[in-house]
Amino acid sequence: QVQLVESGGGLVQAGGSLRLSCAASGRTFGTYNMGWYRQAPGKEREFVAGISWNGGSTSYADSVKGRFTISRDNAKNTVYLQMNSLKPEDTAIYYCNVPPFRGSPGYWGQGTQVTVSS
Repeated sequence: QVQLVESGGGLVQAGGSLRLSCAASGRTFGTYNMGWYRQAPGKEREFVAGISWNGGSTSYADSVKGRFTISRDNAKNTVYLQMNSLKPEDTAIYYCNVPPFRGSPGYWGQGTQVTVSS
């Protein structure tokens, strides 16, 4: 079992920054690829950013490329999402994710709300 707990969300003006954190517990943190997703009211959950198990590769949705940065610190059992130049359309609940892999069902955190005002 893996538990994921997001934090760092809040209310920020357009152009501002937030840093989200996802603290993991359970099986060895460093063995998992991880990602961030977000879901706005009435919309499907969408991929935001992903990072490989050792941090060697990252990927981003086109909508956040150049503004968001995903990183991880396996010694601290934490993955981060640095969000800069925030826009109102970034408003959503942000979820940390471990994808299914080799018999693992995958895991989701409870989400943290990000609201960007105009």
